[in-house]
Amino acid sequence: MKISKLHVSINEKTLVDVSFNINSSLALVGQSGSGKSLTIKALLNMLPSSMKMSLEYENSFELIAGKSVSFVPQNPFTALSPLTKIKKQFFVSSKRVEELFAQVDLDVELLDRFAPELSGGQLQRVVIAMALSHEPKLMLLDEPTTALDPKTRVVILELLKKLQKELGFKMLFVTHDMNSAKMICEEICVLKDGRVVESGETLHVVENPKQEYTKILIDANFANRDFRI
Repeated sequence: MKISKLHVSINEKTLVDVSFNINSSLALVGQSGSGKSLTIKALLNMLPSSMKMSLEYENSFELIAGKSVSFVPQNPFTALSPLTKIKKQFFVSSKRVEELFAQVDLDVELLDRFAPELSGGQLQRVVIAMALSHEPKLMLLDEPTTALDPKTRVVILELLKKLQKELGFKMLFVTHDMNSAKMICEEICVLKDGRVVESGETLHVVENPKQEYTKILIDANFANRDFRI
């Protein structure tokens, strides 16, 4: 799919002005305030009323949140009700929920538990299962591993990469972490002040950055760390 023009502003001040293609899996990478989360919220039509948005895109399906487009938020702990059993928070058949749990490698016995009884990794798998429940064409992920420990983070990233390839949905992955982007996304867009400053194949950009801003992000993320691809 092609986002020809996405423009977000407030009081005549431009906050986001971007264009990009999501061929398979695309990472939006940048520091806090670069416009990553605003881009996600704009695509979900979740911007506050004080902001104005214009969107032009070319695609085979319409962008409809909860139908063709699904969303995985940053913090799984706040994405689920703590007072309702997990199985009651799905809006598909019990058989379908069991299929979804198998896809995200969760034991069905967890369906009878409450969210506070699950680990962070288990909760994020539940949220991913919910995002898959309506068979989306596009999955938007906003820093989905920030609240997880490093080991669990890698496991969840590998799961997302596997699901994306098996199920064929397009993925827009928002992160400040170049390691995560390198791990699961084929292409990357580097955002600064709401604009794309560098883009291309992820490995090429990571190994041959042209912009100083990109180099700073890479240096900050890869110092003394070794993530698998």
